[in-house]
Amino acid sequence: MAARSIASLSLGFGLVSIPVKLYSATESSATIRFNLLSKDGSRVKQQYISEKDQTVVPRTEMVKGYEFEKDRYVIFKPEELKALEEGGSHVIDIVSFIPEQAVDPLYYDKAYFLAPDKRGGKPYNLLKAAMQQSGRCALARWAWKSKQYVVQVRANDDGLVLQQLLFADEVRSMKDLEIEQLPPPSAAELKLALQLIEQISADDYEPTLFEDEEKKRILVAIDAKIAGQEVVAVEHPEDAAAGAQVIDLTEMLRASLGRAVKPGAKQPAPAVESKGAKRAPRAAKVAEAAPPARARMKK
Repeated sequence: MAARSIASLSLGFGLVSIPVKLYSATESSATIRFNLLSKDGSRVKQQYISEKDQTVVPRTEMVKGYEFEKDRYVIFKPEELKALEEGGSHVIDIVSFIPEQAVDPLYYDKAYFLAPDKRGGKPYNLLKAAMQQSGRCALARWAWKSKQYVVQVRANDDGLVLQQLLFADEVRSMKDLEIEQLPPPSAAELKLALQLIEQISADDYEPTLFEDEEKKRILVAIDAKIAGQEVVAVEHPEDAAAGAQVIDLTEMLRASLGRAVKPGAKQPAPAVESKGAKRAPRAAKVAEAAPPARARMKK
């Protein structure tokens, strides 16, 4: 099945705007899920109960709210929630370039692929080649679905990878574990450990050499239990493609060099907001509904 883009975005490289499409880099449907059933084998339905009068609340009568104080909520209408999501930027704004290995993988979150959109092929491939030759990756800011992200954009031979990064307060410290500090190992112990490392060392990671044996075992058990059923894939709507036109790549790059500011340097003062201009509403924490399963069992 052909890959489906999640969104059409722009990757800001100085004054150059590179139209790109965003694709999920991982497949969450690989996880085996079991449905909850009653003892007679029929499906069970999840219901939401009102804490106030213990009645069942239909989904059509539910609203979303943000708890700003204990048991006090401000209610958002569906159109207001949509406006909050659409208020996010469609621009992935590169702020600096750092060495490829500068980001600890501990901070890695979800990964995405970036592919060039219409008229984006030339600047896309230029940025990829420049990052590969420089040995650097990009750090960028990105606001999407009512949340601000810090992302890493790195290049490989196939294209650009966008890696969401966790914020500092989202990563725990190993110092909290209070791991006991013991004396260093003896020379003999260290020599044997190094010999073992050398014996089973490899030059790179080849993911195709590994398979989920536990998943295969469970699937065999499932095949032994079912008969006459097929898996039906659920179709997902694709975002409409949109691309910004890059006029003169060379001139835009030259102009960008004149405006470049090193990380940590004083930024120019922002433009004064005109009187009467409306400010963007503050984003609220909005719980997102769980995504639908990608595949269902059908008798």
